Amino acid sequence: MPRGHPRGTSDLIHPEKITGERCAGKLARTVREGAVGKGPGPRAPRRRPTSLRRWRDHSLVREFHDRLHDRVRTTLGRDTEPSAGVIDSQSVKADAVVGSDSRGFDGGKLINGRKRHVVVDTLGLLLGVMVTAADTGDRTAAQVLLAQVADAHHRLALVWADGGYTGSLIEFCLTSLALVLAIVKRSDDMRGFVVLPKRWIVERFFAHLMRTRRLARDFERRTTSAEAMVYWSMTLLMTRRLARPRASRA
Repeated sequence: MPRGHPRGTSDLIHPEKITGERCAGKLARTVREGAVGKGPGPRAPRRRPTSLRRWRDHSLVREFHDRLHDRVRTTLGRDTEPSAGVIDSQSVKADAVVGSDSRGFDGGKLINGRKRHVVVDTLGLLLGVMVTAADTGDRTAAQVLLAQVADAHHRLALVWADGGYTGSLIEFCLTSLALVLAIVKRSDDMRGFVVLPKRWIVERFFAHLMRTRRLARDFERRTTSAEAMVYWSMTLLMTRRLARPRASRA
């Protein structure tokens, strides 16, 4: 044991010893596997290393995600700046560590927890996320989130949404953000499961989030940590897409 290194300590206690590569690996494991402990069966998520909190507080997780986002779009022959997107929300149960100041009850979904408001592009890649209490209205959160996304992506001109985003939000987007908010409604004569145009894109995005164990419910004390986990989940997806071998064209 090196001198000055207390017995039993690790890089969770000394985050300055973690290199960037190891830090990324630890965060990826936290998101993908829920930071399970040794042995069979899931365990409670362990305390996040301080270095990972620094990545969150200095927006390094978001910057890493945005660079990969541009690279994926370029690889697919798209402009780095999208011109259209889809907005929706997902309510998830919150763990006991989530305080009452950032959790609520979604009466429509009957879920006590938090709500993830997201905007994705037409490829299903994340443009912006905001985590609130589950009782926060979709239109209220959309005003803040769409303003942030429109400021970061100046080519964005069209956003599809479901019937929960009707009302004054449409006029707000047009006059204040220069965005056209197009409502994709489900017909009254439809029965059973029906794939709706454009809305399936964001539903596929939510399905991906639920495949990452850390995001099956909200384990984060802070909403900023919950948002960082969503960004990192998409970072893992984009790295797999970039690493996937592409068939050579004849």
